Amino acid sequence: MDFDDMIFHSYDDAEHKAHRAYELYEDGDIAQALLELENAIAINPSNGTWHFNKALALDSMNRFEEAIEEYNTALELNPSDVEILNSLAVDYTRTGFYDKAIELFDEAQQIDPMFEPCYCNRIITYTEMEKHDLAEQMFYLAQQIDPDCPICYYNIGNSLFIRRQYKKAISCWQKTAELESTHPQINFRIAQAYWADGNIEKAKEYFLKELRNNPGDVDVIGEFGLLLLEMNELDSAKEKFNRILEFEPDNATASFYLGEITLNDGDTEKAIQFYKEAVQKDNNIQGARLRIAQIALAESNYENALYYLGHELQFKPQNPDVLVAMASMYLEMGQIDEAGRCLLMATDLDYAHPYAHYYLGICCAIKERYEDAAEFFLHVLDCDNNNPDALLALAKVYTITGRDEKAAQMIEQIKDACGDSSALKSLRQIIRNSRFNSKIKTVSDTVKSVLLKNT
Repeated sequence: MDFDDMIFHSYDDAEHKAHRAYELYEDGDIAQALLELENAIAINPSNGTWHFNKALALDSMNRFEEAIEEYNTALELNPSDVEILNSLAVDYTRTGFYDKAIELFDEAQQIDPMFEPCYCNRIITYTEMEKHDLAEQMFYLAQQIDPDCPICYYNIGNSLFIRRQYKKAISCWQKTAELESTHPQINFRIAQAYWADGNIEKAKEYFLKELRNNPGDVDVIGEFGLLLLEMNELDSAKEKFNRILEFEPDNATASFYLGEITLNDGDTEKAIQFYKEAVQKDNNIQGARLRIAQIALAESNYENALYYLGHELQFKPQNPDVLVAMASMYLEMGQIDEAGRCLLMATDLDYAHPYAHYYLGICCAIKERYEDAAEFFLHVLDCDNNNPDALLALAKVYTITGRDEKAAQMIEQIKDACGDSSALKSLRQIIRNSRFNSKIKTVSDTVKSVLLKNT
């Protein structure tokens, strides 16, 4: 055998490996297909199609950065191939390199203006860039080439959903389902849109449709369980989260929500078991430790409450409502500095959050920084003019600092907004007494003793 025959034999072997890779890919054995392609490329690295196919295999394994390298190699070998340009642009979108993606989509359009995927996929890119007008423009350009592309309707539906145009999103996704009934999770997306639009019964209908087609989809089962919780169908929700544990015994989220249902039933001991299970399964899960802390606080077990609250705070919750709730718990246990830390984190996330400022005012009042407290309470009233908690707290601060006229004004505002109450009557009596009592300190101490009441 001469040298040319040896080269021919090697290249023939590479072709065989590439063909075998295609068969494995079609059978769903992606890892073995990738190995065969790598062996083929090692023999003949100048075949652009094999690099392209290797990139597709990497995409299916969510190894997008590696796929980008292969697409770029394929593009160097076939610089005018619109399929490669399109696939590379899609991966640049997936990895957040939107400008590069747009550049490649534009290049594909220049080469072949009738190549519909370069418009269809650009809808996703512009949606993620929050350029929704351009996303719609791409949709209409794609429609001129292929008016029955189910992916176009799906992609523009995502843009509409993000913009809270739920009815339009539903219409687009229903069109996708009509054109391609097997489109992944399409009924799930419609269910989510109906739920977001407030049509709970329709949402339930489409969740059930999705689960009839894909009964083992844990993501769908989980969200359906949350919908059932909102509908107060607790037994059905419980069944869904238990089903998730049948498919995925280590699913921490399912354990957490089983804890929520059990806590609602009043079985705190069993609820704690579920919450601890959730933490064991996923040490980073948020909410489970907070629930254990709340139960401990309700039982006056401050040591446990502080322990679990501290651990929850380490994860820096991104929900200001949660941080405010944690602050109120710290306040109840007299941990003023920790409460203040939670509240400052909450205002970083939502500066206009009224109760973050309200509780910051309470922290200042406890430390007898009454002017600062008043500023926080006034900020609450800037956001919510008739907030009864802020009005009452401000009236108390004004009373403590001897500004009885302002306190009286606050009381009248509360009375107009919320009606009279025993708390108002008591405060009104304190103000009256202070006008005839030279021992203002005694009166102030009386008010301070009730300042934190019901907070």
